[in-house]
Amino acid sequence: MKLYVFDKKLRLLALDALERIELAVRVDVAHLLGKYDPYAHENPDLFHGNFAKKLLTHGPHRRKTRHAVWLESHRKLIRRARREPFVEHNISKYGKLPIWAAIEIWDFGTLSRLFAGMKYSDKEIIAKKYGLPNGKVLQNWLRSLNFIRNVAAHHSRLWNINVLETAPAPNSDHYWRSIINTRPFLYYCFMQSMMKIICPSSGWATRFINLVDEFPFISARTASIEDFGVIDNWKSWSLWKETMRQF
Repeated sequence: MKLYVFDKKLRLLALDALERIELAVRVDVAHLLGKYDPYAHENPDLFHGNFAKKLLTHGPHRRKTRHAVWLESHRKLIRRARREPFVEHNISKYGKLPIWAAIEIWDFGTLSRLFAGMKYSDKEIIAKKYGLPNGKVLQNWLRSLNFIRNVAAHHSRLWNINVLETAPAPNSDHYWRSIINTRPFLYYCFMQSMMKIICPSSGWATRFINLVDEFPFISARTASIEDFGVIDNWKSWSLWKETMRQF
């Protein structure tokens, strides 16, 4: 029971951070692409050729581009949200949603797939905001964080899950290099790295640290916080140490 409660709190912490990350990146994408075209998300010329021009050669979407497949999903989201006043207004007046309205109906997966299809130069601009070396890194982070988000949102066990959509850890210091990328702890580090940019005064990190300290002691050692992927001396790491304060 204590493990279940710990896992529930861990899932809620993930959803709290990922909601803020999703909203922030949505706005980043809308601002950047919206400067080119109010309907940029529907314009294949604004995306990388592999996403917007290259045809898939197998599977149910054979002979379609990834952008065309993305647009099919996007239109399903529009139909689902058709009663929303802003959707009704834009559809009745313009026939489609401008990107700054469209982002309001996207889920994390829709966002991460569109970001992956953007041109390298555009991804670089957004990645730089988060202190990341290039757009490919942020693309990988978003894909993996979407996996964590789906696990948390569907109430599945998270604390020791084997992460299937992995991303490589940065190589910038020995803390990052020590983390196993198939364990969830790495992805909470990704969240914290982005949260420090998005919400620098947030108490999210403190709540995470306190929760890890609450991990239930299991005398038979059938469960251990090491199964979550934590590394030695992680609380001394500047990623976490600078925000260890109470709110």
